[in-house]
Amino acid sequence: MQPSEWFIPYIHTVSEISQYIRALLEGDETLQDIWVQGEISNLSRPSSGHVYFTLKDENAALRCIIWKMNAFRLQALLEDGRAVEVHGSVGVYERGGQYQLYVDNLRPAGEGALFLEFMRLKSKLEAEGLFAEERKRPLPTFPLIIGIVTSPTAAALQDMLNTLRLRFPLAEVVLSPTAVQGEDAPTQIVSALQRINHLVKPDVILLARGGGSLEDLWAFNDERVVRAVVASEAPVVSGIGHETDFTLVDFAADLRAPTPTAAAVLATPDIRDVQAELNEIRNTLINRTDWLLYEKKNNLQQLSFQLEKLSPLSKVRQEIQRMDEINLRLEQFVRHQLQMRRMLVGQWQEHLNSLDPWQVLKRGYAVVSTVDGKIINTVSKARPGQYVDVRLQDGSFGAEIEEIKPFDFRNQSESKTPNS
Repeated sequence: MQPSEWFIPYIHTVSEISQYIRALLEGDETLQDIWVQGEISNLSRPSSGHVYFTLKDENAALRCIIWKMNAFRLQALLEDGRAVEVHGSVGVYERGGQYQLYVDNLRPAGEGALFLEFMRLKSKLEAEGLFAEERKRPLPTFPLIIGIVTSPTAAALQDMLNTLRLRFPLAEVVLSPTAVQGEDAPTQIVSALQRINHLVKPDVILLARGGGSLEDLWAFNDERVVRAVVASEAPVVSGIGHETDFTLVDFAADLRAPTPTAAAVLATPDIRDVQAELNEIRNTLINRTDWLLYEKKNNLQQLSFQLEKLSPLSKVRQEIQRMDEINLRLEQFVRHQLQMRRMLVGQWQEHLNSLDPWQVLKRGYAVVSTVDGKIINTVSKARPGQYVDVRLQDGSFGAEIEEIKPFDFRNQSESKTPNS
């Protein structure tokens, strides 16, 4: 008996079944955002850059793949036999007929529990105000003593020392050694902080260690360490792990740096910047001093000038100058008067010369006088036969008057006297 065509079942292809299963798995919200714990096995790194491995426990195995874009970031934790916690989404590889986990994050096993403990402690300490910004202290601008709390064998110590030596060699650096990982690390870190605060009294403390897993950094999430950081007398700069790592100490510290080297940078000024600033201050001070001296000098000169004007010596000098001017005018007056007098004397001299008998004699005239020296200046004083003395320019001689001839100047003619 042949089955009726109405009862023939629909026959699915393998691809349809695979697609259906894929749709079911990828449509499940839980499977698209899931953490799975297990042990890595069959790790494979082909040349494509993708990573393949199996995550297994004692009862089952789950095929996993990490695409190239995430593989480089997570490769440090990829090792056969390592217990890990992986995050990703479940999908189906249709060609192989396998479901698998597409991994986008990975961490050592146990970090999930540690993270929950981290969040619990963070909420508790935050509620107590230990992470409040208002209680955090500013760092000193020029720290003269810098304390470092870290492992003496850590590479982070050398990085910080080199940075401090280059940036601010004026500071003294003191190490308070401690373990930074393991069961004893929290108590040692607390002791190291208390010791350096009590014995050294630094201006700032650098609390640092290199990178690591959450478990490696767990000592810096210890409640005792957090409280010791808050109780520190000196401000604390934390430089723990890498830039993406955060610990509770970072929240409690006065300043958080992404790395130990960055902590050394944030805690100190750059000596080159300090020198440049000092040079600028020096130049400004010199310019201001020069200007102040110039201004004061001008003021002093003005005051000196005013004082000199008000000084009795200034008045004396003014009077001396006035006397010099008077003397000069007097000298000029005297010279002028002398000159005028000389001119007048000259004129009188000429007049006297013109009246001088000797000058008259030089022109051919003669002086006639009696024997006893009386001048005969008119014919009325003379008589014929009288002896007279005739004086000329260069001598005299005696003479006898023989005849008298009167002279009429108006008629310009001679006449004889009546008794002639």
